[in-house]
Amino acid sequence: MVIMAPHRSLRLLLASAVAASALITGLATASPARAADTDGDGKAGKPGKRVLTIAVAQSVDSLSPFLAQRLVSTTLHRLTYEYLTNYDVKDGRTIPGLATAWKSSPDKLTWTYTIRSDSRWSDGKRATAEDAAWTFNKMMTDENAATANGSFTANFEKVTAPDPRTLVIELKKPQATMTALDVPIVPKHMWEKVRDFSTYNNDERFPIVGNGPFVITAYKVDQFVKLKPNKHFWRGAPKFDELVLMYYKDGDAAVAALRKGEVSFVPNLTPAQAASLRSDPDIKVNDAPGRRFFALATNPGARSKDGKKFGTGHPALLDPAVRRALFLAVDRKAIVDKVFQGHAVEGEGYIPPRFDRYFWKPQGAQRLAHDPEKAARTLDRAGYRLNGAGKRVGEDGRPLDFRILCHATDPNDKAVGRYLQEWWGKLGIGLRVDCLDNVSDPWLKGDYDLAFDGWSVNPDPDFVLSIHTCAALPATPKDTGATDNFICDKRYDELYARQSAEYDPVKRADLVRQLQSRLYDTGYMNVMVYPNAVEAYRTDHIGSIRTMPEAAGNLWGQDGYWSWWSAEPAATGRSEDSGSSTTLWVVLGPVALILLAVGAWTAVRRRKTADDRE
Repeated sequence: MVIMAPHRSLRLLLASAVAASALITGLATASPARAADTDGDGKAGKPGKRVLTIAVAQSVDSLSPFLAQRLVSTTLHRLTYEYLTNYDVKDGRTIPGLATAWKSSPDKLTWTYTIRSDSRWSDGKRATAEDAAWTFNKMMTDENAATANGSFTANFEKVTAPDPRTLVIELKKPQATMTALDVPIVPKHMWEKVRDFSTYNNDERFPIVGNGPFVITAYKVDQFVKLKPNKHFWRGAPKFDELVLMYYKDGDAAVAALRKGEVSFVPNLTPAQAASLRSDPDIKVNDAPGRRFFALATNPGARSKDGKKFGTGHPALLDPAVRRALFLAVDRKAIVDKVFQGHAVEGEGYIPPRFDRYFWKPQGAQRLAHDPEKAARTLDRAGYRLNGAGKRVGEDGRPLDFRILCHATDPNDKAVGRYLQEWWGKLGIGLRVDCLDNVSDPWLKGDYDLAFDGWSVNPDPDFVLSIHTCAALPATPKDTGATDNFICDKRYDELYARQSAEYDPVKRADLVRQLQSRLYDTGYMNVMVYPNAVEAYRTDHIGSIRTMPEAAGNLWGQDGYWSWWSAEPAATGRSEDSGSSTTLWVVLGPVALILLAVGAWTAVRRRKTADDRE
């Protein structure tokens, strides 16, 4: 053992203390700037940045409002672009958005909108009627720009902007959705440079110019989307300094992150996850009637507008008797009780009961109640008999072995898939559950038999009705249409056209119910349940936030930007300023400083590694 002289030991100790003090002082002043440098635009943010982080499982399909259809993507567009009108947070009625007022001609064929004067794009330029006119005209003249929302403009004859505050839309025939055009208005001066709308995903240049409450500043596929407040937003900037959508493929990992305070909010909780969070004093669970349906979609034979058929759908599913038998064997009450554990309502019609004006459910003999024996008789009468091995086969000898597309990130898909295997197996029908990270590719190619399906319904249901029309089919097998499931039914199309042109709310609601009845009878879209919106947030991160509707409403996936725009940080909220006053270090002894210096050095190393992974 070598024993150091006391004076040498003291010099080393003092030197270490000085070095530690310098290091800690540096961290205290430098760390906040580094933590705040997360805007994605290369500019340092302010110390103590208040960040609201949302855990999401769904991948962004596109940051282009002309292409995006997934809920996470359309939610982003609600936050970053204004629509002509909005929906009131209290009750969903139409209120002003980019337009402050609107009126129609006596024949309902010309609509004039007054564009607000206080809306500015995030780059400081004024948002005008010319931007709205350009957006709609691009959708009218470029079928690729009409991919996501073309049903709203298909009936437009002409769109003009006589002056910056006046937008005029002329129609071919009356259209009932003129106060509910759910189309993001984009800045002409940015988008007129785009050459190919079929491939442009709006993810090449940040920040993305918009006029909503937030601005997208950074994006990495299946990792995160970062947004900052739009200081020009006419309602006032959001209260949080940054909004982050963080991707979690595994729901349990997202819940664990919520417990640790790594995220502020988690949507789409399973019953078990929600139950486990209720005892945490810093977490609030919100359980409210949802605006989504959870359905069983059947491939009707994929085809395009040019008449070409494609895909590998099982031909037996073109037989109404087979589709009817399959749904007769589905125990929807069991799905509510066992899979959703009561956090859902048994499915009936296409539109959830939350929208009571349009809600419909089958009555009497039309209703396909759970009846496995009747399902077996239906198959027998249709010529699908059990063979010696207990398998159902058609007259051609081909067994009824089906595939169902399942979202790998959705535990409900997997759980219901297991029940379907059991219920249909008793009929002699085989089922392979294909759980994929990306179901879109086989779906668009028609390479599926059945699929778990679901959409969020707006207060005006026109869009979710339009995706089952013949007009929504892709132009050719190589194109992407707005269709959900390749349904093309003449009777359905006739009813859709009538409701779209009906201004009387009572008569239109009746036509919408007839549409749902027709869709139900085709057997191509069978709604199993209406899931509740089960979600949770940290109350030590979020002090207040608005649900929609205000009474028993949801936070994630609203018909507007109300939740995240209104959210206010908690008094002791989370921030990215982890630095501390250097005064604290002055009172610490030299040995403690040495230990803290080692700890600080280790923390810096850990953080760098984490940043590298991101």
